[in-house]
Formats: sequence, C-alpha cells, structure tokens
Amino acid sequence: MAIAKLLPSGHPRIDHMEMRHISKRFPGVIANDRVNFDVRAGEIHALLGENGAGKSTLMRQLYGLYQPDEGEIIFDGQGKTILSPNDAIKLGIGMIHQHFMLVNSLTVAENVALGLKSSKGFLTDLDVVVKRIEELTKLYGLKVDPHAYIWQLSVGEQQRVEIIKALYRGAALLILDEPTAVLTPQEVNEFFAILGQMASEGHALIFISHKLGEVMDFTHRVTVLRDGKNAGETLTKDTSKTELAEMMVGRQLKLVPDKAPVKVGQARLMLKNVSALSDRGLPALKQVSLELRAGEILGLAGVSGNGQLELAEVIAGLRPLSAGQVLIDGQDISRKSPAQIIERGLSYIPEERNRDGMIKDFNIAENLILRENNKAPYAKNGLLNFSVITKTAQTLVQQFTVKTPSVETPIKNLSGGNAQKVILARELSRNPSVLIAAQPTRGVDIGASEYLRDQIVRQREKGTATLLISEDLDEILALSDRIAIIFHGEIMGILAREEASLERIGLMIAGEA
Repeated sequence: MAIAKLLPSGHPRIDHMEMRHISKRFPGVIANDRVNFDVRAGEIHALLGENGAGKSTLMRQLYGLYQPDEGEIIFDGQGKTILSPNDAIKLGIGMIHQHFMLVNSLTVAENVALGLKSSKGFLTDLDVVVKRIEELTKLYGLKVDPHAYIWQLSVGEQQRVEIIKALYRGAALLILDEPTAVLTPQEVNEFFAILGQMASEGHALIFISHKLGEVMDFTHRVTVLRDGKNAGETLTKDTSKTELAEMMVGRQLKLVPDKAPVKVGQARLMLKNVSALSDRGLPALKQVSLELRAGEILGLAGVSGNGQLELAEVIAGLRPLSAGQVLIDGQDISRKSPAQIIERGLSYIPEERNRDGMIKDFNIAENLILRENNKAPYAKNGLLNFSVITKTAQTLVQQFTVKTPSVETPIKNLSGGNAQKVILARELSRNPSVLIAAQPTRGVDIGASEYLRDQIVRQREKGTATLLISEDLDEILALSDRIAIIFHGEIMGILAREEASLERIGLMIAGEA
C-alpha cells in the first residue's frame, strides 16, 4: 500500500535521506571515516555501535550540531547544508534526546510552546497550542493532558511530550537517541507501538541503541559502525543478536555468561526493615528487608529513582539509616563508617563511577590502591612503597585486560569500559565476602560489558554474595539467581530466576504486585 505524500500532521514527508561518505575529524581522532547511512519513509532504522564508534557524531551532523569535513547530506535527491538545529528543524528533522529537554514546573502546552513564535504577537497563544496538541495526540495515539505539569507525568508520558514537541515543529524524520533507557518494559512496548504507527504513516525513524533485543524486536533495518567506519548493514529479519554483536566488536561474543552450578552458603548480607531519606529529605527506602547468601547473585530491578542509589549507599555506609539494621556476616554495620564496613568484607562498585568510584586526576596505579593506600605492603610508617604499588598495578591491569599505555596514565584518559575495569580490579582483588555492583555496565561498550559480567559471575563461584543493581532487565535476567523488584523505595517481591520473565518483572517495576 502506497504511503500518502503528506503525513497525518499535514507536513510533507521525507521519502529518502542519505548521508554519503561523511567524514568528521577532531584533534587526533577520525570520528567518522567516509560513513554511509540512509533512512526511508516508513521504516525504523537502527544505528548500532560501541561507544566511540561514531554514532553520535554522525547524528549530530544530521541535526546541525556539527558540520561534515567531507561528504554530503541529501534529502529526496537534493543536497542540503545543515548549519544549525534550526536548519534541521526547517528540513523536518527532530531529535529525541536520552535525557528529556523539559521544564518540570511548566505544563505540557507551555513546554511545547517554548521557543516558538506566538500567533498573537506579544501575547501567549496557549489555547492554539493546546488545540494542536490535542489533534496530534489523537492522530498518533499519544495520551497526554496538555494542561498537566511535567512533574505530574510518568517517565513514559514525558517521553510522549518530547515526541509531541518534535511533531508540533513538523518533524518527518526523528532521531531517537537511546530513547528506552528510563522506561519500564510495558512503557517500551507502548513506545514502540507509537513508533510503529508513525512509521506506517510515513515518518522516517532513526533508532540509536545498545539494546540488541529491542533492535531485533522493533526495527526494520540495522546499520553498524565500528571505529568510525561502516561495519555492515542488514535487514533486521535477516540477522540475529549474535551476528550484530560480532559486527559491533569484530569478534565472537558471549551475550550470556556461562554460570556453573554453585552451592549457596550462609547469609552474608542482611537488611532488616531498613528505611532512609533521599538527599531532599523525603522517604527513599521504606522498611526494606533482604537476605543475600554466599555464592548467589541477587538482582535488584527497578526504574531509575526508586531507591536503588540510596540502598547501595546505606549498605556502603555513605548514607545514614533512619530505621532498621544492616548486617554483614552477622555483624551489625548500621552505624559503621565506610572504612569499617570495608574492613568487614564489603566491596562497592558505585553507580556514578566518575564521581564516587575514582579520582580522575590520579593515575591507574594510585586508583588501584585507594582502599589500602595506608597499609602494607603499599605503605610503611606513612611512606608509600612505589615499586610494590607499580608491580601490583601492572599485574591487575594485565589480569583485568585494561587497555592503557602504562599504569602511570591518568584514569581520566581511559575509555569508560577500561575505567570501569580498573574499579572492578580494585574491588575484586580484595576477595570480598559481599559485593555491591550498581549499574556495572552502564555506558560501557558491549565488549567490555561481556568481560565485566563474566567477572561478576566468576566472583559468585568464589562464594561472594553479590547484589547486582541494574536497570537493564536483560542483564538482571542473565546474571541473577534471584530477582528483587523495588518500587518507590519498597520491595514489591522477590522471584527465583526460573519464575521471572520480562512481563512479570515489568508489571512489578510499575508498582503492580
């Protein structure tokens, strides 16, 4: 069936957008090297690649944030120069960012109207905006109240507002940058239902993601970049997650680590009716009780902002409890300092690695001994033993395959995956009895993610009790022996891995028992 020339919104559609032989250089880096990419009306085209592969640079050129050094951008057979996002918007390009560009204290209509000229001169024309939003919500099935304030909306509803903003401005081609990172599985399904409808009505959609499952389930075509170059292009129906992963990294990958049977031991970590406040002084944890045993991985699943950060910080001694108890190997650590808790056998991989996991201006060797810098063999009588520190660091860098010219390299110069490997090396080399791993693979390449997950599984075989906190449900399902679901600071339930499914976890994440 032929697609109508005009979109339901009344704006002209873009039949075919091509980026031909695009090159973009920065000092010392070729971010894009003669890259080809295209998208057609009526399709969802996934753009895949590891961090640093050139995806974002390519899309920033399409949206006018950068200009190509070489190559051309062609719309329906005509070459175009895009010098700014304003030029992109005039051409019918919209971009939905991973972190929403919304003002919480304003209504949906006020957010949509921001930056646009009023039809009434100096007076606001929110009545006109509201009417048009209502038309768009009916056309595309975007259920949003134009009069609601952003802070009153769920994350999924806020994302619909971003789509409405783009459609209001006439977007025929939408760039979607990691759009599902903060959504529940049910919201993801609703989101892709909307995208599927938009594609069927003639929109061209570019979907940037690292979630191979979503790419396989919801897209029509995939282009993979590796090291700034085209690594392959295929119809989604003609490929698999394994093939796409290999295309991204240039070698075979294990997407799910091998987990040997492990005999679960005694309780290592116990939380009894733990409550705590957020940084704003509001209840963040409410009567949380958990038991974590030797040799098991307990996954904690939930949408960001439901108490995961506060729970990790309470266990690590970085946030005070308002009620309850935390015990490691039967010893109450509820009021202990972080240093005392570390002495009891805790290792902690924090969610915010740049802020909490390392000192960016220190080199790799210095970061590797942060936990024990005042103890033998690294120090004696207040003086550091640099030869021992260097030798230990070299051993760990080799053992954890950290890519670096030297252990003297500042950690801020490493990629996200290699910096995370340094943190993992420091924490696991201490042979902890309890490991808290918060978002261990967030922002990390698929190759480094494979390695990090494998190391967490190996730790399980050593008898470590691991609390895995992740918003990636595929990761939770792949690694966990049991899965706890947190919602608004409360544990909604704990499932054995064999009882768990994406659908069941998704309902519990959304607050349905």
